Amino acid sequence: MVGKVSGTRIDSEDELVRTFLAPLAAGFPGALGLKDDCATFAPTPGSELVLKTDPVVAGVHFFADDDPADIAWKALAVNVSDLAAKGAAPRIYLMSLSLPEAPEREWMARFAEGLGAAQRAFGIHLAGGDTDRTPGHLSMAITVIGEVPAGRMVRRAAAQIGDVLYVSGTLGDSALGLALKLDGGLAARLGLSADEAAYAIGRYLRPQPRVALAEALRLHARAAMDLSDGLMKDLGRMCRASAVGAIVKVADLPLSPVMRRALIAEPARIRDAVAAGDDYEILAAVAPSACAGFEAAAQQAGIAVTRIGEVTSGPDVRVLDAEGVPLAPGRSGWDHFQPR
Repeated sequence: MVGKVSGTRIDSEDELVRTFLAPLAAGFPGALGLKDDCATFAPTPGSELVLKTDPVVAGVHFFADDDPADIAWKALAVNVSDLAAKGAAPRIYLMSLSLPEAPEREWMARFAEGLGAAQRAFGIHLAGGDTDRTPGHLSMAITVIGEVPAGRMVRRAAAQIGDVLYVSGTLGDSALGLALKLDGGLAARLGLSADEAAYAIGRYLRPQPRVALAEALRLHARAAMDLSDGLMKDLGRMCRASAVGAIVKVADLPLSPVMRRALIAEPARIRDAVAAGDDYEILAAVAPSACAGFEAAAQQAGIAVTRIGEVTSGPDVRVLDAEGVPLAPGRSGWDHFQPR
């Protein structure tokens, strides 16, 4: 069963597209009202396209009984986050929606509502896609298309020794939110209020891609990527691609007041900020000479950024605790093909 709302089911695929999806494409003429097999898109002169696909699957990225509006928001947000990290402006997206059964109209209305809210928040429009029935779990595969000035996409493979490492926002909240969803008694054990627990769960359900930071990254960052699989794992990827190493200090990691309160009761949860994933913040490597400009541009964009370490010559990524001792080896981040 799709979702937990109850009501009448849609009659056909045509009804699903016409009633719930076509209105989401109304702001983009190239979608042709979702009445054709393809869409058209003319890039801005002097720009290059930036493309990304990330699927989300029930039981892996979200719970099947989550609010459909939250499911839709997250499906689009995790893709737009990659565009933001590349310094790209979101433009359009394609969506393949695979449903285990005909959805109820109320479920589909909530899904479209969440997708529409995400579109407005991120400045992007539905351009086309496909709907089908699957013998497996509910899933969405979204391809986002953005633009950057030609030759200006911020790659992950350009970090240099001596660069300063920054992250946007705060780390670990999403992992805490997931833990709270899975364990109804955890909030009380951590001493979290209902509002504090709701904040963390909201960070898990509705990631906030840092679209407003794209220009600052384009102008000032040497390398950048979004943090979807955990700081240690994603920083390791950046370092391997750039043939460098890195040092990060746990004491410098940006943590929300809710996460800090949780750490009082369970200090070991600091690993959620280091390795849990699902943060969808941005990691950037910035030349020392460009740090002031980057920080000023981020502030003007309304996005908090924090220095967390530096790029080094060695091949290793070292995360140091308050005493300067490397954290004990453990799970470095999310991997779909490793046992949990």
